[in-house]
Amino acid sequence: MLATVFVVSLIPVARTIWMSLRDTNLVEGADHFTGMANYRRLQGDSLFWQAWWQTIEFAAVTTFVETLLGIAIALVLDVRFRGRGLVCAIVLVPWAIPTIVTGRMFNWLFDQGGIVNYLLVQTHVVVAPISFLGSTTLAMPTLMVADIWKTTPFMALLLLAGLQTCPPQLEEAARLDGVSTWGYFWWIRLPLLLPSLLVAALLRALDAVRVFDLPYAVTGGGPASTTETLSTYAYNTLFSGLDIGQGSAIATTTFITEVGIAGVFGIFILRQIRRDGRS
Repeated sequence: MLATVFVVSLIPVARTIWMSLRDTNLVEGADHFTGMANYRRLQGDSLFWQAWWQTIEFAAVTTFVETLLGIAIALVLDVRFRGRGLVCAIVLVPWAIPTIVTGRMFNWLFDQGGIVNYLLVQTHVVVAPISFLGSTTLAMPTLMVADIWKTTPFMALLLLAGLQTCPPQLEEAARLDGVSTWGYFWWIRLPLLLPSLLVAALLRALDAVRVFDLPYAVTGGGPASTTETLSTYAYNTLFSGLDIGQGSAIATTTFITEVGIAGVFGIFILRQIRRDGRS
C-alpha cells in the first residue's frame, strides 16, 4: 500500500515541485533551472491572487453550509421511520451524479433561458431574466449552490455514520433527567460527533480547494475570471499557455495551501482526541 501511494502520489508531487523550479515553456522551447523565479512571478500576479482568494472563499462557504445541512440531514436519517432506506438512497443521488453532468445541468438551469429564470419571471419575482452565469457578482454564488447541492449528501453520509456510534443508553438517561431534545443534541450528541465532524469537514475542505471540474463545466472560470480557481488557473497556464514551469508553481501553491488547511484541522482533531482520552 505504501509503495502504491509513493508511486501514485509522492513521485508526481515531487516531480511537480521540481518542475516549478524550472523555466519550462513549450512555446518558447525554454527548459532550464531558475530556482524560485516562478514563485516570485506569482507574487506580482494579480490573477493568481484573485484565484487563490476565490478558491479559499469557495472552500470556506461550501464546507460550512454543507456541514450544517449534512448535520440536519444526518439527524433526520438517524431516526427510524418507514421508508428510511428509500430516503437514504434518494439523498445520495446528487452525490452519485458525475460532477461534469452536474455542471452542465446547473449551466442549463441558471442560463438566462433556463428553468430558474422562467420560474422567477412567471412568479413575478423578477421582471426580466437574470444573467446568473454572466454576472460578476452572481456567478460564484451560483457555482457554490451547485457544489452544495452535489456534495451535501457526502457530508450527511459521513456524519450519519458518526451519529450511529453514539450509545443509545445516553439518550435514555438524558430523557430520564428531563433534558430537552435541543439540550441532548447540543451537550451530548454534538461533542460525541465532533471528531467525525472535523474529519468530514477536513475531507470536504481539501476537496473544495482543488475543485476543477465544476467551475470548468459551469462557467469556465468566467466571467472576467470571477470564478477562476487555483486548479483552473493552473490548467489554463499548463495546457493553454504551455508554461509548464509557471503552471507547476501554481499547482505546488495549491498543494501547500492544502497542507496548511490540513495542519489547522489536524491540530483541532488531535486536541479533541486528547480531550476525549482524558475524559
